[in-house]
Parts: sequence; C-alpha cells; structure tokens
Amino acid sequence: MTTSRDFTDKVVLITGSSSGIGAVTAIEFARLGAQVVVTGRGKDRVSTVAKQCAEASPTGAKALEVVADVTNDDDCRRLVSDTIKTFKKLDILVNNAGRGLVSNIWDEDILDKYELIMNTNLRSVVWLTHLCVEHLEKTKGNIVNVSSIAALKPVGFINLYSMSKSALDMFTKCVALELGPKGIRANNINPGVVKTEAIIISRNVTKEKSDEIYVEMAKMCPMGRVGEPMDVVKAVLYLTSDVASFVTGSNFVVDGGAQCV
Repeated sequence: MTTSRDFTDKVVLITGSSSGIGAVTAIEFARLGAQVVVTGRGKDRVSTVAKQCAEASPTGAKALEVVADVTNDDDCRRLVSDTIKTFKKLDILVNNAGRGLVSNIWDEDILDKYELIMNTNLRSVVWLTHLCVEHLEKTKGNIVNVSSIAALKPVGFINLYSMSKSALDMFTKCVALELGPKGIRANNINPGVVKTEAIIISRNVTKEKSDEIYVEMAKMCPMGRVGEPMDVVKAVLYLTSDVASFVTGSNFVVDGGAQCV
C-alpha cells in the first residue's frame, strides 16, 4: 500500500500531464506530497492542471509549469533543465505522452504517420530517459513508461501505434537491465481502453460519439467497463513506491482482462 510517506518531497516529472491519464497522475502525486512538473503543448491546459495540483497538495506546493512538445529535442532538454533548476533533483520520470492514430499499411501517407507516431511514442522517451539518467542516478529514482495492451495484442487499424508501444516495452526492459546497477528501476504500464479524450482526438469525433464507442468497447472487456484514469494512476503509484523496490523491467497490465479476449 502506497502512502504519502513514499512521495513527500519527491520530484516527479510527468510528460503529457496537461490532460487525461497524465493530468490525474500529476494531481494524485501532488496530493501525496510530491513536487510535480506539469507539461504539455497547451499553455492553458498546463496552467489548469498545475492549479489543480496546488489545490490538492497538502502544503499548497506550486507545480512547475513547462509548455513543451516532447517531439522537439530542445524542448525536452529545456524541460529537464528547468526541472533541475527549480527543484535541484529528479526522483521519478513518468513517460506518459503518447499519440494514437488510425493507420493501415495501404495508407498513402503511411511513412508520415510512422514518423509522427514513432517520434512521439518512442523517440521522445529514448531522449528524455537519456537526459534524466544522470539525475535519477543521484536519487536512486525510477522510470515508468506508459505503454498499451496494443503492444501485447495487435489491433489492425492502429498498426503503427501497436508497433511503437511494443518497441517501448522492449526499450524499458533494456533500460531496466542497463540502469539496475545504478539503482534506477524502469517499468512499463500497459493500459487497456481508458476513458479520456483520446478517441475524440485520434478519430476526430464528437464527445457523444466517443461515449458511444466507449460503451461498445466496454462490452468486449471481461470486467464490463473501460478503464478510468485513476485505474492507471494506482499502478503508477505502486511501481514508483518503495513497495515495489524489487520490481523492474516489468509489464504491469491494467486492462480489465481485455487482453484475454
């Protein structure tokens, strides 16, 4: 069981934390006493989540706001440097930023889609991890990469997304092997369908249509529902806590049994 003692004064950097799973993750870390870095591409959304973090924090701690695009190398470098300048250390890196995209192998723009997906879901994680290692080594910190059950179970119309997440899983295992001797743990979380704005964005549909899609997806899940962001956040908290001090290189599946179907 995780408690505030696990995270009090810990510095946590969560990419893609201006919405969805990342936002809930940031707010929950703040509630447990952590110093949080909120980052995303939209200034207003970043500021909104940062305010929610301050309201949730038991000490009213102000979150660091960094507007950045993880596919931009300089933005990533600035994100890490601003974190260290502000808090003087880094304990936890949550690579949550990701992009979903409908794709089929016959698409005329398949290579453009490939670049977009891989740059967001994999390349940015490699670069940010590289930038953070020296700081995580000092704190004996850890890394959580938010992957997907699409890495474990292929889905035809999101072939590039599935491939990027599968590669992310293997990257995490390789990093766990490399960084274990430095005292750094690295783990994956593989969520199933989680109710966020992702479908609205990736499929360019209305909220009403998105809700209908989630209802249909719930029927395919043994638990009879799709996930909520907090379902994933609980896994993040476990893996980054001292309770999981001997867990590294793992795939933590949070999908309500969807991969079993």
